[in-house]
Amino acid sequence: MISVQTQDFDAAQESAALRRHLGIGALVSFVGLVREFAADPAQCKGLYIEHYPGMTEKSLLELAQTAQQRWALSGVRVIHRVGQLAPGEQIVLVATAAAHRRDAFAACEWLMDMLKTQAPFWKREGDQWVEAKASDQAALQRWHPAGD
Repeated sequence: MISVQTQDFDAAQESAALRRHLGIGALVSFVGLVREFAADPAQCKGLYIEHYPGMTEKSLLELAQTAQQRWALSGVRVIHRVGQLAPGEQIVLVATAAAHRRDAFAACEWLMDMLKTQAPFWKREGDQWVEAKASDQAALQRWHPAGD
């Protein structure tokens, strides 16, 4: 269901594994990539992602289980890479399978919003730690409206 790993992943293979259930009518997947951050591409060294082993896996598992409780999902796959990643490399895969597209889309988007804001990962570009973005925090408001 979840993996935290240094090695790359095959998104097509991971998605195919979720399609084994004949009741699936929708499979939604998202692959996040390392983008070039530096103004001069020659200066871009990529991204270094750290995590706290054990705590990170537990957090991701809880998020995946919450998604399965919140939406009618047939399957969930979350892979997040750690370590040094170069521009263009895959960072994360979130894939959700369901009988209906609305559940699959909503769960996939929710999981990505939670990974960006709630999962215990620390990112560094060169010597600079990456700060949380206001836009990522604002995205949480869709899932937790005022008064919720």
